[in-house]
Amino acid sequence: MTALERVCTALNRAGVRYAVVGGHAVALHGAVRGTVDIDIAIAWEREALSATEQALKGMGLASRLPVTAEEVFKSRREYVEKRNLVAWNFYNPNDLTEQVDIIIAYDLHGKQTKRIALADAVVEVLDLQALIEMKKMSGRPQDKEDVRALERLL
Repeated sequence: MTALERVCTALNRAGVRYAVVGGHAVALHGAVRGTVDIDIAIAWEREALSATEQALKGMGLASRLPVTAEEVFKSRREYVEKRNLVAWNFYNPNDLTEQVDIIIAYDLHGKQTKRIALADAVVEVLDLQALIEMKKMSGRPQDKEDVRALERLL
């Protein structure tokens, strides 16, 4: 089972409404894209963030920051607007290539997702159009490249 499949299985078991975003989502939609970290967005709710934290910790991942889901939930605006923190990172202390970013600057409420069956898990991926919109909002050079690749799929 891949790291992506393990993460999504843990989130599915925890009942979290999530979507894979970022490079893995680009690749799952069919555009060529290499990436290591797994980016996820959640429906921004206290319970969902807490369940996500517990699911990731239950897999043996550790938070890069000394904060809890409660603190991130309460301080989200400050983190995003004043500290330029758009993601809360979790990593595997035994394998630093396993990284998960919870995108705190994005709310999955009202967004469409797509279920994709992989070899050992079903994953929720942000819908193609919503992914393009999310990446356009970011404005980062890699996201601009991803938008061009994704738009060719339309």
